[in-house]
Amino acid sequence: MTTVDDTASGDAGEPATAPAMEAPAAASPAGADTLPHDLTPLGMFRQADWVVKAVMIGLLVASLITWIVLVAKSRELALLTRRQKRALVALSQAPSLEAAEIEPRADAFLAAAREEWRLSGGALDDRDGLKERVAASLERLAAASGRRASRGTGVLATIGATAPFVGLFGTVWGIMNSFIGISQANTTNLAVVAPGIAEALLATALGLVAAIPAVVIYNHFARRIQGYRALVGDTSAAVLRLVSRDLSRQGRGLAAVAGG
Repeated sequence: MTTVDDTASGDAGEPATAPAMEAPAAASPAGADTLPHDLTPLGMFRQADWVVKAVMIGLLVASLITWIVLVAKSRELALLTRRQKRALVALSQAPSLEAAEIEPRADAFLAAAREEWRLSGGALDDRDGLKERVAASLERLAAASGRRASRGTGVLATIGATAPFVGLFGTVWGIMNSFIGISQANTTNLAVVAPGIAEALLATALGLVAAIPAVVIYNHFARRIQGYRALVGDTSAAVLRLVSRDLSRQGRGLAAVAGG
């Protein structure tokens, strides 16, 4: 009888201990509900506040514009530099203003000098005045060429200067929303705070991703444009030398005729 009672008591104790063994397992799904959300970049974008989303989209568009300007401006400057080098070589080898032959798209300086020479009628009695007028025309053309080469680079400077602050605005907004969520949930659990802070920091990261390449590319173009302007200045000087050379030849010819 004692054995039967012990067995019965043991059988009765097993159901009593079973719920205690299953309690931790039942608590796991409840804890999983408080875990952080999807913290991949795409997941954080989807879960972000509409203001933070707008900031992120704006920064992504700015980054895209930066790379478009890089490709387009690189091709434009390469073409302009190549034409200007060919024009400079042709002018340096030309014996006179009329004998110079340049590609039609690159002969603006030569055309301006020839037009001023034609309007002045040779101006042998006022050679210095003719040189000054030609130099003034070439200076205006050089300034216009520099402005044309710099066109489009201002947006890079704007993106490089403002993108970090735009990203910081998104960060401040996201962290503010996180603190509002903490106050509404009446908890300081990291699982509640983490998603909002992660989304905010993503906005800062996107601001840096947009700003850093823009600054680097802008500085790269600034150096290339400076080199192009130097080529334009050399071209202008070569045209002015041809004008001075032709005036000297005509002056010597007129003196020879007068002496004869």
